[in-house]
This record gives sequence, structure tokens and C-alpha cells, in this order.
Amino acid sequence: MTKIRVAAVGGTVLVALIAGCGGGSDSPTPTTSQPASPKTPQDACSALVGMTIPAASIGLPTSGALVQNATLVDASADGNSNGEYCAVKGQILPVSADAPTMEYQVNLPTAWNNKALQLGGGGYDGSLVTGLNPFALQPATVTMPLKQGYVTLGSDGGHKGGPGFDGTFGLNDEALLNYGKQSVKKTHDVAMIIVKARYGTTPKRFYFIGGSQGGHEALDAAARYGADYDGVVANYPAYNVTMLHLGALNLGKALYANGGTGWMNATKTKLLTDSVYAACDGLDGVSDGIISNVAGCNAAFNITTVRSTLRCLGGTDTGDTCLSDAQIDAVDKIASPYRPGFPIAGMSEYPRWALLEGARYAGQSTFGTRPVPTNPPSAALDALEYRAGAATTQYIITRNPSLDPLTFDPLQWQARTQEVGTIMDVSNVDLAPFRDRGGKLILVHGTIDDLISPHNTEAYYGYHKAIQGQAAMDSFVRFYIVPGLGHGFGTFNAKYDGLGLLDNWVEHGQAPGTLTAVDGNTTGATAGRTRPMCQYPAWPKFTGASGASPNDAANFTCVTL
Repeated sequence: MTKIRVAAVGGTVLVALIAGCGGGSDSPTPTTSQPASPKTPQDACSALVGMTIPAASIGLPTSGALVQNATLVDASADGNSNGEYCAVKGQILPVSADAPTMEYQVNLPTAWNNKALQLGGGGYDGSLVTGLNPFALQPATVTMPLKQGYVTLGSDGGHKGGPGFDGTFGLNDEALLNYGKQSVKKTHDVAMIIVKARYGTTPKRFYFIGGSQGGHEALDAAARYGADYDGVVANYPAYNVTMLHLGALNLGKALYANGGTGWMNATKTKLLTDSVYAACDGLDGVSDGIISNVAGCNAAFNITTVRSTLRCLGGTDTGDTCLSDAQIDAVDKIASPYRPGFPIAGMSEYPRWALLEGARYAGQSTFGTRPVPTNPPSAALDALEYRAGAATTQYIITRNPSLDPLTFDPLQWQARTQEVGTIMDVSNVDLAPFRDRGGKLILVHGTIDDLISPHNTEAYYGYHKAIQGQAAMDSFVRFYIVPGLGHGFGTFNAKYDGLGLLDNWVEHGQAPGTLTAVDGNTTGATAGRTRPMCQYPAWPKFTGASGASPNDAANFTCVTL
């Protein structure tokens, strides 16, 4: 039977934020006094209920925040793998009456290690990140952060949204600012006050881990709010949402232009991607369903190869055993950089998608089931990337929900698109202040990600390396490209302990080197296999003796050629 002790609603308490090093904030400090912390965990949790947090204690514009409930969860509660903790939930109130509130949750372990971990969301956010689940790419064998003693926290990004890419929140300026860059800071500052109220002190260390939109939020934490964070992990980050979604819309236009003549059904898509694997799988020394030598694959199989080996006779669509000229042109467009004609947050292009490098475009990232989409697009029937691009153009850039996304021309919306880029893209925000205060950053992306191109994170790393230089980047950034990993899943569903690595680097100065990832896929002969995670630009080459297992990381060597 579940053992949960619920705190009774108490009176309003006004608390102060006292900034500390490490997890400190640049928020103003009110002068109200801090009551003594109750002695028992139950009393300490109960005392938080009804707390109000003044707007002056939050470093970005709000109307303050509320603690609506606080529940002490027993370590033996059914389904609880987090130890005993106090779950605190509440609302951060908007400045504008027409803007949505922001829901947050802060989990306070009874046995605290004096550190905090903020977790990021996904997609367009819109649902509460409770902080009770594993961090992105966490191995099943790693203890949950909350049970390790970390305060954990998250928010809904500043709005509620439906499944898929519900962009309706983007019609509201404040909600867009929260999603684009401000929810990270607001949630952090509210958590700092709650932590201070519970323990009488602020965290010694404050970390952020996320993937996809959560990876974007992690880079916001480092670049925009570096004074608040000691380290972040950004997995397959959507750091440049505006540019990314224009690139996604371009993918959709490639498929759906001219009445959908370039669209490929699942059978044709598999014909293409199977051909990629046939040409490239063995280039890393072993044929195992993973393409590690991407540069070698680019030479062995490219658009020229597609035209010479997969083209239908006469170039017209004659069935599922070949590609028409229109479909090959769509492949070429998808596998080439996209340029809107002007820079967005310092970037002039969205890099090529990995369609000819191992990305499958099956499952949740399919090209859809029909050649002509509806307006609005259908989550069940139309290409995922197209849906993302459509939502951004309809609800955020033009704010015209009836717009036909296939007709959108960014050059006609240049000023607005660039304005949106200052809100949703962290591409060119300087990392040097984060570096200079000792912050550490771990970047990870998979080679077969078909929701965000791995070359997009390469572009981010390259942009900042060009500014800072290799030596400076090496002092605080570790970047890993993982063959076989997609968008949090994949042929090699790589899992690694990003939190442990980050904390060890921050606390003990032990920078990560080559790592060993475990395949999180739990069925089949390759379940639990291991592979090296090589520092970019190296990749794992099979160098084991004849008969050696390709399921053992020891039989691979990180190489650059």
C-alpha cells in the first residue's frame, strides 16, 4: 500500500533568496527574515505549503510564484525509486494577465547532498517535467538523481500544450519568451528560494541535463544564465529552434512540392536506407547494423550513387523498387544544407539531414503516409519534421494559424524570423562567461538522429570553437558523436552516466575522455552491448582480432581516419 503523507495547507510565508556560489543566482535579495527550519522531514515539508515568492526574488519578469502543495513521499511508497523526499508543486505567475502560468515541481530529498539538478523538457514543452524520471540517456543501472541526494526540479516551459507540435502558445508574447529562453531561469530562481527555505542554505552545485528541447534549455542555462549553473549536459540539443524548424519545413517542402511527386512511402524509404547500409555498414571494420565511418559513407554512397543505382527507368515512378527523378531530387534536397537567405542568430544554414548516412526515417520520424498533407498537418499522417516547421511558421513567425506552410517564404518574413531567432535560438550566445567561472559542458549527438541532424550540433561546436579556439574549448567542453544513436533511441541506444561524469569533472577536475556507452535496447542478441563514445571528431573502428565480439567496446579503437 502506498505510504504518502500529505501536508496540511498552512499560512502564507514570505521568504528570501540568498545567493550562494556554485548554484547562486543574480536575482535581487529581499530583506525579509527566514524562519528556522522545522526539525522533522514531515514538518519541514508541511511548512512550505502556501509559501509566496515575490517577483523581486526572481531574476526575470513575473508576478511572483506560489507553492500550492508539498507532499512527503515515503521511501517505501509503491513505485518510488527516489528515496524519501518532499514533492513541492506550484505556479510561477505571468506579468500579463493573458499569459499562461508556469507549473513547476521541486523535489527535496530528506538526505540532501547539497546539490541540485534541473531537468529539461521536449518538443514544444507544454507538460510538467516532474524531476522524478531518469535524466536523458541515463543507464538503467544508475541510481536515480533524487535518491542520490540531488534536489531535482523541472517545469512545463511556461504553458500547457497538446500532443505533438501544438504551437498555439506562440501566439502569446510572454509564453513564447518563456518557452524560448526564460523558463529555465525562472524555474531555477524559484527552486533556489524553496531549497533555502527547506535546508537553510543554497546548493553548493547546480546542474542541468536535457535532451532535444531539454538540450536547448541546457545550452540556455550555460550560455544565458551561466552564473547560475556549474555544469550542463546537452544531448541532441534543439538549440536553434527557428533555424531547425525552417530546415524541417524545407524537408517537408521537398516531399510535398508539386502535388507530392517527391514523397516516398515507407517501402521506398526503406529501399533507400537499406542501400545506404549495404554500402556503408562495413566501412568501420564490422557489419553490425551501425555505420560509424560517416565520412567514408559520404564517399561510398551519395546522391550520385542514388541516381546511378536506384533511379526508375526513364525517371518516372514505376513502383516501389526504384525512385523517380522527383523523389531523387527530394532526397538531394533533404541531404543538402538549407539556407533561408539570411542569418538567424549567427547561423546562415541548417546542415544536411542524415538520410544518406544511416537515419531511417521510420517509426515516429516517418515521412508520413500520404503525398499531400492537410492544413493543419495530421500527427498520424504527415511527416514529423514538416509538422514542426508548420507549427513554427503558423503560430510563432507569422502568427497566422490558417497559413499554408508550403507557401511560406522566409525572405518575406526576414525581420520577424530574425526576431524569433533571438528568442528561440541560443546559437551565437557566448559561452566564454560560463567557461570563465568554471562551468563544464558535455555535448552528445547520435549519427542517425532523424529529428535533429547530428551535423547541427557539429555546427554549434564549430561555431564556438572558431571564436574561442581549440584549447579553450577543451578546457570546458566535451563533445561526443555516437554511431547508431538516434533521437534518444536507435540501433545502438547509447546510455551513459552524464550526471556522474559532469559532477566528477566539476568537483574533482577529472575531465571525461573516451567513454563506454551501454546499449539500452533490451531485446535481441545485442542487448547490453558496449561501444566507445569517442571525442569528436573521432569514431569507433572495429580493431578486434578475427572472431572477436563486436558487442564489446574493448574491440574498438577511436580513430579519425
